[in-house]
Amino acid sequence: MTINDDFINTGLTMEQDQWKKMSSFHEKVATIKSKFNVDFKESTNRQDEVTVKAVYNGPVGNVAMENHAIRALLQLYQKTLNSHLSLSQPNGASGFNLSLNNLDKGYLSGEASNGPELNGNLTQQENKTPSGEDSKEERCPICLDSFTNKKQLKCKHEFCDKCLRETKKHQGPICPICKDVFGVIEGDQPVGTMRWDKIGYPLSGFPGCGHIVITYNIPSGKQTKKHPKPGEYYSGIARQAYLPDNKEGNEVLLLLKKAFDQKLIFTIGTSRTTGLDNQVTWNDIHHKTSPSGGPDCFGYPDPDYLSRVKEELKAKGIE
Repeated sequence: MTINDDFINTGLTMEQDQWKKMSSFHEKVATIKSKFNVDFKESTNRQDEVTVKAVYNGPVGNVAMENHAIRALLQLYQKTLNSHLSLSQPNGASGFNLSLNNLDKGYLSGEASNGPELNGNLTQQENKTPSGEDSKEERCPICLDSFTNKKQLKCKHEFCDKCLRETKKHQGPICPICKDVFGVIEGDQPVGTMRWDKIGYPLSGFPGCGHIVITYNIPSGKQTKKHPKPGEYYSGIARQAYLPDNKEGNEVLLLLKKAFDQKLIFTIGTSRTTGLDNQVTWNDIHHKTSPSGGPDCFGYPDPDYLSRVKEELKAKGIE
């Protein structure tokens, strides 16, 4: 198995049989994917080798999470070994150079206090209690190393201060483990307006009230450093959405206004309908864009829509 210093660009290279063995631990691999929000992409180098890379699933790349996912995969690999391990690096690389001599048995069995060191060395370390017994040292779930300036969120999960700040920079103030929001999430929605009008006749499925028509207008403009292609122009958008004019519908309206003010309703990317790039598109808060036709037409009746959209908003700290 070969490990290069640049995890993100080169990934982990191992024999195909080794990767098949890793894949058999599908629950643990799935846990790594979920924790760091990545997928593992594999490519065949030679007949007997495969390279595995981590790809972040968010709308914007996250090098830190991809790096941590690959390191977690490496740790899982080492824990599953039942035979001698020999890891080397290609000529000219300056990263890891691991062999069985500097991998302690505790680490391979998952009992060591430290994982791979960032300086390229993995050495045997002991952590003894006064009675001479081994004790496990707490680790940051992001870097998988001992805590440095530990920070605890309101959800009680703990991280290194630097790891937490780096993660927050890429995915916002969201706990990487339980997805609890610990701050105000602000998106990259361009400047625009949101207004609404109330109409007297009902939506299908809500016969006892009128309905609300929301009108969004995002003019065309130039992308900023927050957007995928800073300096390039993007095409604007005008969209309408519908809510029942009842108590719950008005609650959702105010939540959507809060989300709009936090720039979470729209983003810039590739249109799913036209395939054109540099377009203002819906983000991941679903709207009913038709007053009728049911869910297949993004319309009513859909009795569970209001509860679903409130859950989507809650996941972004809006409630």
